[in-house]
Amino acid sequence: MGYGDDLMITGIARIEKKKYPNKQVVIGNLDEKKIYHSIIYDNNPNITHVKDLDRKKSVHFINYHNFNRPYINYEKSNLEQWIWSMNFSPTPGELYFSEHEKKIADEIIIEAKQFWKKKNKSNYNAIIFLEASSTKIHSSALSLKQKNINWGFNNWNQLATKIKNDYLIIQSVHETSKKIEGVFYSNKKFNFRIASAILERSDLFVGPQGGFVHAAAALNKKAVVYYGGWIHPRITGYNFHENLYFVHPKSPCGARGYLCDHCKKARKSIKVDFFEDKIRMIVLKN
Repeated sequence: MGYGDDLMITGIARIEKKKYPNKQVVIGNLDEKKIYHSIIYDNNPNITHVKDLDRKKSVHFINYHNFNRPYINYEKSNLEQWIWSMNFSPTPGELYFSEHEKKIADEIIIEAKQFWKKKNKSNYNAIIFLEASSTKIHSSALSLKQKNINWGFNNWNQLATKIKNDYLIIQSVHETSKKIEGVFYSNKKFNFRIASAILERSDLFVGPQGGFVHAAAALNKKAVVYYGGWIHPRITGYNFHENLYFVHPKSPCGARGYLCDHCKKARKSIKVDFFEDKIRMIVLKN
C-alpha cells in the first residue's frame, strides 16, 4: 500500500470536509487512535496535519489504513489471494503543489523539450509521462505482487521504441529503474510529488496500475494503463482512462505470495501493438 491509497482517500476527504466544514478531518487507524500523515496530504485544505491539530476543536476521523481498505473484502481474503470488493470504485483525489515543486517540474519540462530539439527536427505530438516499473518491484515483501502486476520491462521498452519518434516521452526513474534508451529522464533527484507535478505538465500518463494512475486522475489527465488480470480497473481505475484488462475466468486473481501463471498469461495477452494503438487513438482524440 502506498501513494495510490493516499491519493484515493483525498477524494473521500474532500467529500467529508464538505459534510463537516467546521471539523478537522484526519486520516488514520481509529481503533489504535493513530493519525497518519502522507506527503500526498501536504497543502491539502481538507486534511488537518497532525502537527496542526487543535485538540480543543472537533475532529472527524476517517478510518483508513493498511488493514482497512474499502476495495478489499478482508473476510474472504486469505494468505494466497486478495478478494476484491467489486462494488467499490474510487473518487478522483487531489494534489496541491508548492511553488517550489512547480518550479522544479517546470525546469524538468524545459530540459525535456531541449532534449527533444537536439534529437528531432519535427515537433512532438504530445508529452507522455511513462512509468516502466514500480519503486516497489525489488522490495522483498512486495516483489512477488509487483512482478504479478507488472507488464515487464521488455514490453515497456518495445512500446517506447515504437513511439519515441512521435512523442516526447519523460520516463519516471528511480534507483532500481532500467532506463529506456532514447527517451528523456532527468538526473535531478525528486520525489513522487514532483514527479506528479511533471505529470501535470504532460499530456498523457502511460504505465501500470498504481500510484501514478491515481495522480493522473487527481490531475484530470488521460492515461493508458496496464491492468493485466490481478485487479479489476472498476475497483482502482477511472472510466476516463483507457484501462487494458485481461478478460479471463480467473481475473481479477488477486494472487498473493506466489508468482501467478494467470498474470503471466495477461502479460502475453496484452500486446505492444495494442498498447501503441490505444495511445495514438487518445492523442488523436485530444
